[in-house]
Amino acid sequence: MSAGMVLHAAVLAHLKATCRVFDAPTARAAMPVAVLGEAVLGASDAAGVSGRTGTIAVDYVDTGESPARLRALVGAVETAAAGVPRGLGEGWQLTGLRLTKSRIQRGKGDRWVASSEFAVRMYRVQ
Repeated sequence: MSAGMVLHAAVLAHLKATCRVFDAPTARAAMPVAVLGEAVLGASDAAGVSGRTGTIAVDYVDTGESPARLRALVGAVETAAAGVPRGLGEGWQLTGLRLTKSRIQRGKGDRWVASSEFAVRMYRVQ
């Protein structure tokens, strides 16, 4: 698997254990909904080490007059993300996963939308 696939699988497995997070948008889930996006990674290799830096984001949607439920879900996901295990699989090690941006805003109609973006650093010894 690629580094992005390994990262996505590890983060999704960890978040699913603590929060209701999906791999893709779903029409049948009760609101609020959180979806883990694909990682955007670039190479940051060194001698004998494969490295990747980039971002991974979670997008959220809820309905209602108030974003209270959405705030709670965003907070739970951001807290859970801090505990992603360092060993991602296939030799990849996570050296950093930190929140860089978080935003909640009014969407169309009675919808609320939000996003949390995390900076990622990972490596694998060759």
